Amino acid sequence: MGRPSDSTKVIEMKGRSHRTKAELEQRKQHEEASLSKIKLKEKPEVKANERAHAEFLRLKRLLTAIEKCDGLYENAINRYCLLFAECFEFEEKCEQFYDGVIGLEESWANGEIKDVEYYGLRTKMQSQIIALDKQVMAKRNMMLAIEKEHLMTIAAALRSVPKKQEKKKDKNDDLFS
Repeated sequence: MGRPSDSTKVIEMKGRSHRTKAELEQRKQHEEASLSKIKLKEKPEVKANERAHAEFLRLKRLLTAIEKCDGLYENAINRYCLLFAECFEFEEKCEQFYDGVIGLEESWANGEIKDVEYYGLRTKMQSQIIALDKQVMAKRNMMLAIEKEHLMTIAAALRSVPKKQEKKKDKNDDLFS
């Protein structure tokens, strides 16, 4: 399968097309029919989280610009925004553990703690950093899956629009069927 054909908005922006006015009008109707026309809503848990809320507003502006700000994508967008915020939270926790390791090394270098205690604490802290990193990577993979699916959903909506105008049924076709 080749590249999906351009949307009517893209065709209008180009200012030229090989399609007839009737084909363009039919295409536009099919594109509009692929959206639910229900407003994209932010879930309360997204609104309560400052980072998730900011990301939701950013995505809403982007989707509005391409006329895909539709309730059809609501769950995926809200879930993506929460994952986005959670990634930042885990990264901040990881940074705190890194700072703790540096403080631990300074305490050990100054002779404030014994070798056995230092190595035990350092091992535990490094294990926590690795565990947090694994969680961040899992969330990033979920985000990537949502991004791919969401973009494919939009592309699929464009692909579902017929490229050619439907031919009117001829009365003689029924006679020979």
